[in-house]
Amino acid sequence: MTRIYLDHAATTPLRPQALAALQEGCRLWANPSSPHAEGRAARRALEDARERIKETLGWTGELVFTSGASEAAALALNHAQAGSRLVSAVEHESILRAAAGATVLPVGPDGALDLEALTRELAAADEPLVAVQSLNSETGNWQDMCEIAEIVHAAGGLLLVDASQSAGKYRLTGEPDMAILSAHKFGGPIGIGALLVRDWAMLRASGGQERGYRSGTENLPGALAMAAALAAGGEPYMEWEAGEILLPFAAEVRALGGTWLSDRLDAPTAYIHALAMPSLSATAQLMRFDLAGIAVSQGSACSSGSLRTSHVLAAIGLPDDLAARTIRISLGWNTTRADLQRFCDAWLDMARQAASRAA
Repeated sequence: MTRIYLDHAATTPLRPQALAALQEGCRLWANPSSPHAEGRAARRALEDARERIKETLGWTGELVFTSGASEAAALALNHAQAGSRLVSAVEHESILRAAAGATVLPVGPDGALDLEALTRELAAADEPLVAVQSLNSETGNWQDMCEIAEIVHAAGGLLLVDASQSAGKYRLTGEPDMAILSAHKFGGPIGIGALLVRDWAMLRASGGQERGYRSGTENLPGALAMAAALAAGGEPYMEWEAGEILLPFAAEVRALGGTWLSDRLDAPTAYIHALAMPSLSATAQLMRFDLAGIAVSQGSACSSGSLRTSHVLAAIGLPDDLAARTIRISLGWNTTRADLQRFCDAWLDMARQAASRAA
């Protein structure tokens, strides 16, 4: 039985273009910081990758390569030339860890940032830096980055956008001052990411490489593969999945007493979907899907395998019992109609069996 992978929000398979670029980068074995001919050739390849990423994203500012999104978040939140830190309540754990002690901004039951609270907290903040995830990794809800950026900039603050879930799939919006990228979320390799910075003056220098903003030998193979993955384009599933498969499926989920979380959201996306089964825990669902050859994730679990309630689902007011029955599916560049249809059929069959046993 061929396995189906629907956990792309966690990490997505390496694109063929990225693999070819990674192999090419491994052949350019010199240190890009070395002054000899081999080092200079490696440096040219690194800078070419940097410019290609910026061009693909339409980014006119600067770019610092990092080891991934977590390092980019720490770099921005710990070294930004700003005062108060403000973060939304539904940020990724890496943001919350890097911004310990920050003011936490509430969201509504629909997952949208409370803009009145944002405006109020900005008025009381000193040279604020606001961190907001453009696309939530657990619910799939979009934030209105254009409106958020307008409010933050009107208050004289800086906006840090965690675009690790949206980059490579959707356009970067809202004119952020800084943005976080993670290559393995869009078909690049693990171990490479970036922090986009509008102007170097927004960031304090903190290392010996990357223009003095990061320490460590540059990951040339990773940078080349990241550029190739980003240039490979958007996701083919966006053209068909919602109308042809998931809309009818969502109706059946509701009819069986399940919860289709997108119904509650302000701006759901085609990439990530959370749903709850009426009478089976998320842990049991995950195990049964795995035995059926389908990889999904447990929406009510946080990092490191913890079974405590997700802070994201708690922040939008989802009751604990409902959160405990919520799983997440996330689609990627190699997801097919057949993959998604097989998941839908398996979910419905599982829900009907669970209901029959509970009756």
